[in-house]
Amino acid sequence: MIFIKNAPYFKRSTLASVVALALCHSPYSMSAELSADGTEMETISVLGKAYRNTATKTSLTPEETPQAINVIDGELLKERGAQSLNEALRYTPGVVTETKGGAVTMYDTFTIRGFSVSQSYYDGLILQQLNGWNLQPQIDPIALQQVEVFKGPTSVLYGSMPPGGMVNMIAKAPQKESSTDFGFKLGTSNLQEISIDSVGKIGDSNVSYRFVGLARKKDGQVDTTEEERYLIAPSITWDITEKTSLNLNVYYQNDPEMGMNSAIPSSGSVFSNVNGSTSASTFVGDENWSTFEREVLMLGYKVNHEFNDNWSFLQNARYAKADLYQENTYHYASYDETTGDLDRYIYSTDESSETYAIDNQLLGLVEIGGLKHNILLGIDYRQLKGDSAYDYYGTTSQFGDFNIFNPDNNLIDRSRLSSLATYNDEVTVRQLGGYFQDQVRINNLVLIAGGRLDTYRSKSDYNGSITEADETEFSYRVGALYEFDNGLSPFVNYATSFEPVAGQSDFGEAFVAETGEQIEVGLKYNSLDYSKSATASLFQIVKSNVVISDPTSADYQGQLQVGEVRSRGLELEGTWMINNNLDIAASYTYIDMEITKDSENGLEGTTPIYVPKHAANLWANYNFDNPFLQGTRLSAGVRYVGEMQMDATNTQGMVPDYVIADLSIGYDLGNASSSLAGIQVNLTANNVFDTESFACYDSDNCWYGAERTVELGVNFKL
Repeated sequence: MIFIKNAPYFKRSTLASVVALALCHSPYSMSAELSADGTEMETISVLGKAYRNTATKTSLTPEETPQAINVIDGELLKERGAQSLNEALRYTPGVVTETKGGAVTMYDTFTIRGFSVSQSYYDGLILQQLNGWNLQPQIDPIALQQVEVFKGPTSVLYGSMPPGGMVNMIAKAPQKESSTDFGFKLGTSNLQEISIDSVGKIGDSNVSYRFVGLARKKDGQVDTTEEERYLIAPSITWDITEKTSLNLNVYYQNDPEMGMNSAIPSSGSVFSNVNGSTSASTFVGDENWSTFEREVLMLGYKVNHEFNDNWSFLQNARYAKADLYQENTYHYASYDETTGDLDRYIYSTDESSETYAIDNQLLGLVEIGGLKHNILLGIDYRQLKGDSAYDYYGTTSQFGDFNIFNPDNNLIDRSRLSSLATYNDEVTVRQLGGYFQDQVRINNLVLIAGGRLDTYRSKSDYNGSITEADETEFSYRVGALYEFDNGLSPFVNYATSFEPVAGQSDFGEAFVAETGEQIEVGLKYNSLDYSKSATASLFQIVKSNVVISDPTSADYQGQLQVGEVRSRGLELEGTWMINNNLDIAASYTYIDMEITKDSENGLEGTTPIYVPKHAANLWANYNFDNPFLQGTRLSAGVRYVGEMQMDATNTQGMVPDYVIADLSIGYDLGNASSSLAGIQVNLTANNVFDTESFACYDSDNCWYGAERTVELGVNFKL
């Protein structure tokens, strides 16, 4: 019997949009600005008084920050019909999403600049994953105000993380102006969804609220599976005084059905097989042993206090409890390419975790030597305690033969199953970090520098076998950006990162922390009338002491610390408001990634998986203003992902490239009749031409990309 611990896997106004992106969010204000032609424009922030952007934990805008940053606002998420973080990131340069295909939706699986990102952030605090297992909290886009993607190492502000970058999801916050938005959605795969988003003041008090709720149910992409979700996210903000506010927030999500968590062999899917072909709906599991349930509760608060005009303090804290149970099959037992016969392991996991995270930020303005320094001092702490019980029940051959080209998904008899072996894993993780940052503006020059000291402890007690990580690491960064009067802003930055690794290699050697460093130079541009913006970034990231799966070990379950991986490339992106009706956004990414040092494992010179050399995106919006179509928005996009290596050794072939088109049409019914004011309709069609695509971990573990989906949503605003 072979034990698989983590089986693989296993109408927005165009002008308003451009101005909002260009000015990019004052934290908590409503103000009037003058455009180039002297017209007064009103900009309204909805992010809340305690908001500080992901890259700097200050109110420094992305345009002023010497790093590449992408912001995806909530209106765009709605237009594209995003139902997961994976889907939200599809058009982000440098990001490869859905690395486990379109049917495995229980994870947010993506890479940034070639490096896998397993843990994202929600309102500035990490969503901690149960290390080595399947339990990962997910945030539904219905609860998000916007998504921020920061490229490059961010350990200086957040501690241990990969060097490619990070994603921070900003929650919808309470507002003082009252409104309620009811949403209804129907679509392919028997999609049924209802939602509510209500905000306003509580009477004449200094308390404002927000309530977000969702119920969704639909068929999974593969046969016999379903996806079902229920969530509520209430929050209140109490302005205790003019200088002190308290936010209390709750996020509860129950996923009774999460689709499936299985891969398929490449023979018969990516590659042809004389016996036939599988399809995107082919299920290699069994409906009698296919359970995926998850429940997540998060309780948080934020306290923001302004001592005076120069100093303020923010404390952001959250407690989370999560549980996951799955009954699944994994096909690594045996696959005969000549016949299509597949034997599968039968297993279950029962996983739970409790986590706590707190971040204390003191922000001050200090004048030193005639220069004004924006000083950030912080201390944060996070911990995770979790456990998982894995039970093994033998293989499916005890119930008969299974063939992937003629699958019988009703083969297992539950009454005949009994656990043959049980494995328990108890996991603890603790991280304490202290950090500082100095941000200086000298006329048009912005300088930023920071450092951080972390202590990290983790322990896994797996059936009496203990693996630990005990690290103390210092990380830092420096950057500079100069704003020319013509809108051009060249920038440069250097940053480091670290990722502790528990356990030991196949050779019995304890792993040391993975470390990363990035050098990036680039150019940002914003036209004087805010109609055009662009960013060009050249980067090189070097990650040392990298741990990967051992391609020579049984079932890829061994691990190796291979030495060094280098990712370097180019990101180009831009937006152009051609006129008051039409705007476009485009991007291109080139990545050259290679294992550059590996003296023992034979992988030097190879390219890691999930890294396309070329990728490109294009998205356009057109708002009609003629009498017959006024209030109609037509949006369309095309995304290209180049071919990728199929396995770590680069010997099993390539995963084919693909081009996928998406479409979105919105209409404000208030333009047809004043009695219908506040009602909006949005039709989305993702993967319009039902293009076939794949993602692969190796030739035995591949997944089909998302099929075509068509959804019709109606929103009533009161």
